[in-house]
Amino acid sequence: MNKSQIQATFALFKQQNPHPTTELNYSSPFELLVAVVLSAQSQDKQVNLATKPLFAVANTPELMVKLTHQQLEKYLSRLGLYRNKAKHVHTLSQQLIDYHRGEVPTSHQALQALAGVGRKTANVIRNTLFQLPEIAVDTHIFRVANRMQLAPGKTPLAVERGLQKRIPKDFLLNAHHWLILHGRYTCTAKSPKCHACLVADLCPYPKKTPHV
Repeated sequence: MNKSQIQATFALFKQQNPHPTTELNYSSPFELLVAVVLSAQSQDKQVNLATKPLFAVANTPELMVKLTHQQLEKYLSRLGLYRNKAKHVHTLSQQLIDYHRGEVPTSHQALQALAGVGRKTANVIRNTLFQLPEIAVDTHIFRVANRMQLAPGKTPLAVERGLQKRIPKDFLLNAHHWLILHGRYTCTAKSPKCHACLVADLCPYPKKTPHV
């Protein structure tokens, strides 16, 4: 895609959805951090089902560390890798208490020092919570960026850097959410809904699916 096509693509995304946000349910920075950590290899809907009863009893780091690993595992058992995720949530809660006075830190370095938090999770937190123009490249964004030739790359980091460079600054803050939602509901891995795609005329993908 060239600059004018990218500009037009994100203008259409903005027109359709002016204020995109995460589909994870949360009511505090801590809850968002936990939800994003739990979302690895799990659908947001499943995470929301798990966190609703969990946050009802433990919605702060101080309350979370009072739960045993067995209790946490019971709340998270519907999620993939739930035992590891229970350990991460317990450990990161203690880390927040020990090093950040129970608050979610802002910097990449501090976030990635927390258990279960990698670059992708840190970018989600910085974008959604702190309104910074970060892009967290998950499987949806990786697929969309390559398929639409927005920022082709062989690794998530290469795609992230390409998107940061090519997306106009006016759209960077919300680009993360637009691309995830586009990949989740329209530009899907199997049988993308090209016939219903908002930006089909701008997309260079050569194998567009017909209307069914």
